Amino acid sequence: MTTCESSTAAVSSATAPQAAVDPGRWPDVATPPGASRVRTAVARAMVGRALRQLPLRAQFGDATVVGQGGPVLTVHRPDAFHRRIGRYGLVGFGESYMAGEWDAPDLVAALTVLAAHAGDLVPAPLQRLRRLWALQRPREQRNTQGGSRTNISHHYDVSNDLFALFLDDTLSYSAAVFRALPATWDLLAEAQRRKIDRLLDLADVRDGSRVLEIGTGWGELALRAASRGARVTSLTLSREQRDLARRRIDAAGLSDRIDVRLCDYREARGTYDAVVSVEMIEAVGAEFWPVYFRTLDQRLAPGGRAVLQAITMPHERMLASRSTYTWIHKYIFPGGALPSVEAVAEAVRDHTGLAIARRDAYGAHYAETLRLWRERFAEHTDDVAALGFDETFRRMWTFYLAYSEAGFRSGYLDVQQYLLTKEDTRR
Repeated sequence: MTTCESSTAAVSSATAPQAAVDPGRWPDVATPPGASRVRTAVARAMVGRALRQLPLRAQFGDATVVGQGGPVLTVHRPDAFHRRIGRYGLVGFGESYMAGEWDAPDLVAALTVLAAHAGDLVPAPLQRLRRLWALQRPREQRNTQGGSRTNISHHYDVSNDLFALFLDDTLSYSAAVFRALPATWDLLAEAQRRKIDRLLDLADVRDGSRVLEIGTGWGELALRAASRGARVTSLTLSREQRDLARRRIDAAGLSDRIDVRLCDYREARGTYDAVVSVEMIEAVGAEFWPVYFRTLDQRLAPGGRAVLQAITMPHERMLASRSTYTWIHKYIFPGGALPSVEAVAEAVRDHTGLAIARRDAYGAHYAETLRLWRERFAEHTDDVAALGFDETFRRMWTFYLAYSEAGFRSGYLDVQQYLLTKEDTRR
């Protein structure tokens, strides 16, 4: 489409039974790959070397224990585990969990240790040869306009009912801002509204403001902006999100103030007093960051404000892994790419006339947000199954939430709120 559509736990034993995997639905999970003996041996040696240096306690099979102590990781089927890593690296590590070949009584704790040492798990000489051994991102996941629609649909169109099981009543799928940590579930909706109000305050959204939202979500930010008297144009590539957002907007009686469009950000037109984009840049792709930031600049009226919420990673790790194909790309967010603080600053400086007026980080709040989502998802296992999602999917989603939480708990990931300003040259 080229024209925007518009309208108003306990540790498992070493002999635990393998998870039942549907080979039609999960072909790469159902059967371990036929990795060569050399690759498997190298993987076994590298995994052993890495674990011996970590504060983990990894048990392989019935007897072998590796690590310096700490969170427990139990590998039920060492041969399959090493074959997957030998053939597919960290993609294989995640697939091995999906297959039930390894487990951890505290999955987040174990993954947090691994995330904290992400830069040290592969020896430096091999890091320098990363392009020779790491899986490369497939070209079909590039975030062209057609590619972006496919990539977004893969995740966000999976099921509104699924997301509703573990998100709070605001259906906000981004980091909340709590008054204090640790957080509790009953405070999550309030913390999400606080986050949204803070973003709208930074953007100076008020009665009469013209607001462009890039990335609708399920409509909560648009609703709160419209309740201030703003007129909102909200863009999304997810049909499921668009449809539910429209229903929520109609129910609130605000359809005359909010226009939800099935539209790529590159197709946006007009100028606005404020542009707001919450955790959208992660789906843009590094190749298109200059286009994304130029779009913010072009759509923003002189004197206007753009506000972003963005997940970031360390600059050196971003550079090292920018072309690597990961488990997250394969199963959760195809085409995704996390910027660094330095990369955002560089894109704003080199491709726009905007200025970064403020940046606030609050990664610990994202860790708590993810913990609450993960716990809620676990509480609704039967409901997830009733929606038609099998055990492999449930393990995949559990791993995704725990993997993400571990990234923030270790400090490997952070989340930023940015205020970008545009000078009014008409004065």
